[in-house]
Amino acid sequence: GFAAADAPAPLAARPVPTIEPARDGDGFTLSADFEVPLTRSLEDAVNRGVPLYFVIEFELYRPRWWWYDELVVERSRTWRLAYHALTRQYRVTLNGVIHPFEKLDGALDSIVRVRDWRVVSDADGLEPGLAYDAQVRLRLDTSQLPKPFQVRGLTNRDWNPQAEWKRFTFTLPTPKNAR
Repeated sequence: GFAAADAPAPLAARPVPTIEPARDGDGFTLSADFEVPLTRSLEDAVNRGVPLYFVIEFELYRPRWWWYDELVVERSRTWRLAYHALTRQYRVTLNGVIHPFEKLDGALDSIVRVRDWRVVSDADGLEPGLAYDAQVRLRLDTSQLPKPFQVRGLTNRDWNPQAEWKRFTFTLPTPKNAR
């Protein structure tokens, strides 16, 4: 019989972003969960066909005691969320690939649950053993809204939900053969 123990465990939310070695061995990938404060106004707009653009931003700083911290890695990527009335589908576009969803919740989940995003490559030249300060956030890109909505975004918090930076430290491990 089917027991509760056989059921897949729910994916645990990640309050703190994690950076892990990439599966292909080149660099490191970020996984994090966000909350998108999608207000009623924004939900109504997307359901009327106004596309929303969400941007994830990642920054990695090398701490310096004698000067400002040095920005060594900066990455971002953008999702486009749109509703198509003809097919009655929400579509999330990332890097030119369209993912269809029946419900808005499913479309939003695909945006807020970031998994295996390559943020650090071997070419970034990070020093092993050094603790870097990292920060990441997901925000609505109000600059890509149609002009009337941009004006509203300047005057109405409902149209410009603020995303907080999630801050954490990242230390590149020392290779085993270097010890």
